[in-house]
Amino acid sequence: MCGIAGSLQIDDGPVDRERLRQMIGVIRYRGPDDVGVYSHGPVGLAHARLSIIDLAGGHQPMSIAQDALVITFNGEIFNYIELRNELIAKGHCFTSSSDTEVLLHLYQEEGERCVERLNGQWAFAIWDAPRQRLFLSRDRFGVRPLYYTRLDGEFLFASEIKALLTFPQVPCALDLIGLDQLFTFWATIPPRTVFRGINQLPPGCSMIVQDGHITITPYWTLDLTGQIEHGGATDSQLAEELFELLQDATKIRLRADVPVGAYLSGGIDSTVVAALARKNAGDRIKTFSVTFESSDIDESRFQHEASAFLGTSHSSIRCRHEDIVGVFSDVIWHTEQPILRTAPAPLYLLSRLAHDSGFKVVLTGEGADELFGGYDIFKETKIRQFWGRRPASRWRPLLLKRLFTLICRKIEA
Repeated sequence: MCGIAGSLQIDDGPVDRERLRQMIGVIRYRGPDDVGVYSHGPVGLAHARLSIIDLAGGHQPMSIAQDALVITFNGEIFNYIELRNELIAKGHCFTSSSDTEVLLHLYQEEGERCVERLNGQWAFAIWDAPRQRLFLSRDRFGVRPLYYTRLDGEFLFASEIKALLTFPQVPCALDLIGLDQLFTFWATIPPRTVFRGINQLPPGCSMIVQDGHITITPYWTLDLTGQIEHGGATDSQLAEELFELLQDATKIRLRADVPVGAYLSGGIDSTVVAALARKNAGDRIKTFSVTFESSDIDESRFQHEASAFLGTSHSSIRCRHEDIVGVFSDVIWHTEQPILRTAPAPLYLLSRLAHDSGFKVVLTGEGADELFGGYDIFKETKIRQFWGRRPASRWRPLLLKRLFTLICRKIEA
């Protein structure tokens, strides 16, 4: 991950470079390899870089066409090689091999519709000097964060809220509606955050800031209404198609000029990802896991079995109750909102293990359990539906206990 920040003076006044340095400085840990600040006229962009692709030539903020287009970009465009070859065929000339420059040239070629061509994770801002407009975008599922606020005469954005709070004019005040959403849904509903007056760009959306106006436009939505068309395919054919998709998704994420690791929980999701990574990258893949002192949730046996089967170099970190307590305040500092469970703390410790082992990039199975029904959490929906139909039932307080007892038995088995 990198860190980005920026300012656009709506009243056309000069940008305060020192404030830009303060903004990017407070989130410098996101990108310890390099830092850069660009300012000209009403706009200022800042960047803290975690070097993944083109370690020597990917300095940001980056510009092309004599500073006509300038970008600060957090993320990775997985299909940048294919896009680069296509742009070269159209006459574009490149001075680096970074995905950042590909993104700039793609915007030059296709404008704001360029995001429809991207396969990746991103949050970026492009200053379009000829049009005097700031173009911002966030990836389809909001993997990369992008927050913004508007003051009198100034628009501010950053990867983290704390960067915006370096401005004394930005109030550090809780949004009670945002808190209510968080405790109801486990997350705020974009564009709202838990801070009053600070918004997030919704996933799958782009934003244009021009002439004092802010326009947000969705470029992609997930269609949950249509029927899946199988085209008469058999179960084995569908399984083969799924395997090919997983293999392609894993392979394309291995494009990096630094070592790539993988988290290994011992479950099906992360084991499949690690296996596909091992198949495509060979001995370069190192796996990492977290173990627990509590036998109810410890999966170290499965982790060792998976690592031995895959033949990976494996490291793990033991997580005790006091370890969770010890890092919890750091976790909250990074989440910038209340959390409803302690799970991010072990993940924080796991990430620190990967970092201390010299790895900047790891593949995970995040989201796969939800997709393939690996968790029993979906059963809560049925319970809630029953609650809604039978509010007076004496079974209500017993159902969740019954459900999570089954989960515990499944883990212990």
